[in-house]
Amino acid sequence: MRLQSLTLREIHLPLVTPFETSMDRVTERRIILAEVNADGVSGWGECTAGENPFYSPEDTETCWHILENYLWPMLKGRELTSAACVWPLLEHVRGHNMAKATVETAVWDVEARLKNIPLWKLLGGERAEIPCGVSIGIKDSLDELAATVQKELAAGYQRIKIKIKPGKDLQAVQRLRQDFPRLKLTVDANSAYCEDDWPLLKRLDGFYLMMIEQPLGWDDIFGHVQVQKNLQTPICLDECIHTYEHAEAAIALGACKIINIKLGRVGGHLQAKRIHDLCLRNGIPVWCGGMLESGIGRAQNIAMSTLSNFSLPGDVTASKRYWYEDTIDPEVTVTPHGTILVPTTPGIGFTPRLERIASVTARQVHLT
Repeated sequence: MRLQSLTLREIHLPLVTPFETSMDRVTERRIILAEVNADGVSGWGECTAGENPFYSPEDTETCWHILENYLWPMLKGRELTSAACVWPLLEHVRGHNMAKATVETAVWDVEARLKNIPLWKLLGGERAEIPCGVSIGIKDSLDELAATVQKELAAGYQRIKIKIKPGKDLQAVQRLRQDFPRLKLTVDANSAYCEDDWPLLKRLDGFYLMMIEQPLGWDDIFGHVQVQKNLQTPICLDECIHTYEHAEAAIALGACKIINIKLGRVGGHLQAKRIHDLCLRNGIPVWCGGMLESGIGRAQNIAMSTLSNFSLPGDVTASKRYWYEDTIDPEVTVTPHGTILVPTTPGIGFTPRLERIASVTARQVHLT
């Protein structure tokens, strides 16, 4: 397939409910969509970078710049035997994984459409149905938190993850354990704590959590080694894992017992699959984290989550949880027992809603 053009669109989507973490409070997303055309077929990818560099060094502006001025010039006109060729062509650019994943995932969609098969089968996925959990932001009160959890359980979600930060941690977990003693519960700190906070983190052992996600610094693998030694609860690494080598080091050092794989953070499907396979070989379960994606990014996550070692419920949820109106047709829905049925149509399995996308587009560039 020959890469002929790239269209970048920045869309603005207001969230149904504000989403607060230890880093930020988001009310509206600025999302870059990438439409790659090859051999007359379009494939779609989504940039998962935030509006600011609080989760990772990348943000919406840096990704647009890197895509337009560096990545596409390296790819345009190239004749590729498969989407797996994209990553090696971009290796000269250091970092910028979220920008790379934006275009890389779009090319995977193109290849699957050209071959007339679902993307998840092209990736080697095995699951026709994926289990779903849900991520709940920090709330103003414990009563509001408990009510939100009750609502999500009623919607069928199999696992609840709550965001925590100092002062919004132990009481929240204690309340949920009191109200929902059998709840599959996870906490996510987004790097809100330091190594000296391990006694507080140790107190979380008493609440039978599935995992504590990324308690320490976004690049502190060694610190997590020390904390995991003092905890019975598994640590799950998220922000620390940007590369295969990071995952390899974390596993070898004992920094975690679970890894969250995000397409944008690791640079797309090729690298996500490499990390998935490494974890599988080492008995480390993985799951798919969310970045408040629109339907296009959500569809890419669904495809990735069909790989065999995605054995824990991920953050892939129904469109209506976040958006008044999504960018794809049909919108993503969750079954009453908390799963998503994987689409069987070619590519990502969902059709981009061009009129809807155009109505929320703030800027656009067509590159050839």
